[in-house]
Amino acid sequence: MPPLHFERAGSGPLIVLSHALGLDLSMWDAAAARLQASFTVLRYDHRCHGRSAVVPGPWSVEDLADDAAELIASQPEGQARAFIGLSMGGMTAQALAARHPGRVERLVIVNSSAHYPDRSPWSTRVATVREKGISAVADGAVERWLTPDFRRTAMGMEAAARLRATLLANTAEAYADSCEAVAAIDFRQTNRGLQLPTLVIAGAQDLATPPAMSEQIATAIVGARLETVDAAHISSVEQAEVLAELITRFAR
Repeated sequence: MPPLHFERAGSGPLIVLSHALGLDLSMWDAAAARLQASFTVLRYDHRCHGRSAVVPGPWSVEDLADDAAELIASQPEGQARAFIGLSMGGMTAQALAARHPGRVERLVIVNSSAHYPDRSPWSTRVATVREKGISAVADGAVERWLTPDFRRTAMGMEAAARLRATLLANTAEAYADSCEAVAAIDFRQTNRGLQLPTLVIAGAQDLATPPAMSEQIATAIVGARLETVDAAHISSVEQAEVLAELITRFAR
């Protein structure tokens, strides 16, 4: 496992929060503040993100799952009550449950996907980033992350600026490697074999991973429950209180 930056806070059963592509653990700030009343909250930066080590590509989301498993194993508990992942974090959750079932008791998969039948938009994004830098795709990313109504509020404008700055702090090559890893996912078969309680949360206005993608995940995992929140892609920012309440009820 490459050196991963992480933070622990709160008390109670251990839960892990895993962030989206191009962002870092700060994406969970508002939700984590609420969850710490009921749980020990472990947040971390994926490889090539935030303050964690940059690992030359190519690598896969399965590698991210192995990183997460080693991080959980290094904690005093050795196992998480729940692993909560949003977008790329939700992909990590799916791979983690299949590859390391002893490390997590429950899954929460938020604004995520199990498979991309058409990878061409990812190829276009990777080519753009490698040629022109992350700034060429930053505005489009923020527009997908937060709803227009939220971005027009003072809170939303501040959040959008903060998320954009976090995205731009990545190196172009590391971000492109991450995009390629995400584009290659395919958990359609392994999800059918998962045997742990799972909550899938969709964003009603999510254009990056539309609700149909969450429905496909929930249908594949036996016994999974699907909830929908009124948000775009980064629901942990736009609907932190609602998300924290759903997670608390499920993981307590």
